[in-house]
Amino acid sequence: MRRGWILFAAPAAALFLAFWLLPMAGLALAGGRTVDGHSAYVTVLTSPRYWRSLFNTAALSLGATLATLLVSLPVGRFLAWHRQFPGRRALLALLAFPLAFPGVVVGFLIILLAGRQGLFGAVSEWFGAGPVVFAYGMGGLFLGYLYFSLPRTIGMVSAAAEQIDTTLLEAARTLGASPWRRFVDVELPALSPALIGAGAMSFATSMGAFGTVFTLGTRIDVLPLTIYNEFTNYANIPVAAALSIVLGLVTWVVLYVAHSLAGTRAGAAG
Repeated sequence: MRRGWILFAAPAAALFLAFWLLPMAGLALAGGRTVDGHSAYVTVLTSPRYWRSLFNTAALSLGATLATLLVSLPVGRFLAWHRQFPGRRALLALLAFPLAFPGVVVGFLIILLAGRQGLFGAVSEWFGAGPVVFAYGMGGLFLGYLYFSLPRTIGMVSAAAEQIDTTLLEAARTLGASPWRRFVDVELPALSPALIGAGAMSFATSMGAFGTVFTLGTRIDVLPLTIYNEFTNYANIPVAAALSIVLGLVTWVVLYVAHSLAGTRAGAAG
């Protein structure tokens, strides 16, 4: 039995070693190389420019995550509680459609919507106001993150809402609880693990997004683009590696905390 377990675990261990552990170890060692007389990690941690880039990335990702959850919660609940309305399948297909596009295409769509020749600018000029252009800054990137995160989050919330025990809602209704109290006391605790997990996924995806950032990056200072510039334009490989490790660590900490909270909430709900 022990030999059979090792036989099945060996391929997974080999993949983990070849495609994750060794590259990550190489990246961490590259970040420890000397730059201007000290380690690249020291350069990263003592530079206000890199801290500003990290702060912008984390703040934008957090804002996009919160907005995604606020939009996904009512939509996911509606899809879970109204499974027979006409056009439901078409709506689900449209909600999942953004998953088919890479980040570059999403950035192009944002430019068509809020760029210099975009729809928002044309409409604002038609009403006599100045052109509305926000595609090339944080506003455009925020919209792009929403575009990516909403389909996955709505799907997770809808699936979790379908698993709620309706007898609990009926009991609360019988006891005279208002719809708001039923949502707060019954639905929200049951949905908390899914919301935390979806939020963590949305945050991690936003932290590491590059295609959309690269397309819209004329007025953006976020970490993925900073890493790209250090590696490609300046050939500053140690700093790029150190920034990559910092980005990965921040994202990992958020994921770890989110998974711990989700497990605690799931245990409490059970």
